[in-house]
Amino acid sequence: MNPPYQITTEILKRVSSISEKIGLINASFLDKPSPQLRKENRIKTIHSSLSIEGNTLTEDQITALVEDKRVLGPQKDIREVLNALKVYEELNAFDHKDIQSFLKAHGILMEGLVSDNGTFRKKGVGIIKGDQIAHMAPPSENVPFLMKNLFDYLVKSDDLSLIKSCVFHYEMEFIHPFSDGNGRMGRLWQTLILIEDFPLFEFIPFENLIHQTQNAYYEALSLSDKTGQSTPFIEYMLRVIDESLVNILDVKSKVMSTNDRLEYFYEKGPNEFSRKEYMFFFKNISSATASRDLKQGVLSGLFSKKGDKKLTVYKKMKANA
Repeated sequence: MNPPYQITTEILKRVSSISEKIGLINASFLDKPSPQLRKENRIKTIHSSLSIEGNTLTEDQITALVEDKRVLGPQKDIREVLNALKVYEELNAFDHKDIQSFLKAHGILMEGLVSDNGTFRKKGVGIIKGDQIAHMAPPSENVPFLMKNLFDYLVKSDDLSLIKSCVFHYEMEFIHPFSDGNGRMGRLWQTLILIEDFPLFEFIPFENLIHQTQNAYYEALSLSDKTGQSTPFIEYMLRVIDESLVNILDVKSKVMSTNDRLEYFYEKGPNEFSRKEYMFFFKNISSATASRDLKQGVLSGLFSKKGDKKLTVYKKMKANA
């Protein structure tokens, strides 16, 4: 049986809006950011997800760790960042439908931070807000069964991945399968679920908006607990995803640089092509710009060139050439 939720007008509106923006991002060649932007977004993702859990390191300090520089700060916080960097670097190695992959990711994420990393909790846990228990998780003996059902849902359900990712995130938080690291695992696994259908989510730091709206994040979790279904949380998360895509379009819907176009075309264009075919790929550039691009591509070793003028044919060179 699927976890309970209802399709609301808000959910339908957000799914439609997100789908439209994904189409715009793909059509504008923004689905594969430059290496620098990918690095920046990965740092934002890790900083935001860990800050929600109380990590004190700044984006600058995390950048320094990425660059193997020495950083002064609490050892626990540094360890959290290093673990997260390792997990996100290996993102494509995890299978979002596999419970053993889920446990392996937690093992890496929480290595050196808890003694039971990579295993489900063996004790009861409650979430304390102030002097009150905000959420009492199911008994530990129920966790394996509940998580198996949740992964069965991932495998068997025909739900849209946008909705499925939100449902999983909420239900996992409700089950609270680990002694620690549940929040960051929920956000990580939602990203993995989204990536299967929309690879661009590997580079979209929606955790940044969760961090900025942290109270609303916890309110959505709490309201879903009270209503017994994930509907409020789905609405919140779809809103976050939608607004994250707006940010991508706002920040990156500028004219692509020569290097941006060449890198994108090298990955997604045909192996052999003419200038006309290159221009068809990037419909908004002039013939002079296309010629400059291709000249740069040849000089940098991306393409070889044979023929002359209108008969010129370009061919991709091997990456290690």
